[in-house]
Amino acid sequence: MNWSALPPLSALRAFAAYAQTRSVTQAGDALNVSHAAISQQIRALESHLGHALLDRSKRQATLTPEGETLARALLEGFGTMIQVAEALTGADATRPLQVSTTPTLAAAWLMPRLARFREKHPDISLMIDPSAKVQPLEPGGIDVSIRYGSGDWPGLTSEFFLASPVAVVAAPSLVGTAEITSPSQLLDYHWMQELGTNEATEWFTLHGIERAATRGTSAMPGNLMIEAARQGQGVAIVARLFAEPDIQAGRLRVLFEDDRKNGYHIVTRPGVPRPPLKAFLAWLRREAAKS
Repeated sequence: MNWSALPPLSALRAFAAYAQTRSVTQAGDALNVSHAAISQQIRALESHLGHALLDRSKRQATLTPEGETLARALLEGFGTMIQVAEALTGADATRPLQVSTTPTLAAAWLMPRLARFREKHPDISLMIDPSAKVQPLEPGGIDVSIRYGSGDWPGLTSEFFLASPVAVVAAPSLVGTAEITSPSQLLDYHWMQELGTNEATEWFTLHGIERAATRGTSAMPGNLMIEAARQGQGVAIVARLFAEPDIQAGRLRVLFEDDRKNGYHIVTRPGVPRPPLKAFLAWLRREAAKS
């Protein structure tokens, strides 16, 4: 490793703080220096590297392509160093464990079981973020995300968690009991999908069917979508796992099922998990095995 090629650490820290906050004022606050000092360090770093890191041609400066490349490397490197240092010193032991998951999984699977985790680990504080938005996993932020898909998320560690094909479901009161053999038979129904996804559009595209723009689609949190489907308000596309109780009770019919091997995955950053995360991951695996 050529240590002599490394620019001054103070300049790298200033630029990394700016890249994270996109504000010289916030970067200065984070490093307890003035915003003028941040600007001076960034200019010194540009001079050292021989490349412009910021495009200052507009009112709000933006990162140049070279700046973006350096920012990604620095944020990952500094983030890993901070994470390891906190783990070694125990500085992050009391930080709440932050969990990101979809509203449907949070309401239908996680919340009914969470009391068992609190009973075993009363000392661990939890922050549950039920959002369809894929949140970044960064040091000091989200510790673990439970995501639906094939498990391919570059740069992250993914572990298969719960199997669940995507199912197209509807209430018998809406579609009746007659056999439905073609997706085209569902074109005239109102469709519902989980907020933050395009599952309905993707499903029709997958089957080579163009749906008229005049037929609307409702997007809502998954738990509300299942309730609306029960009431016969439309056809829903959902991970079958969460509709299973209604399917078994006859409140919903499975009209079609996706045979692709998708499911929910536990997604974390690479490296040794801090103790609260380690305990939560072990508990998730036990609960999944019971399921």
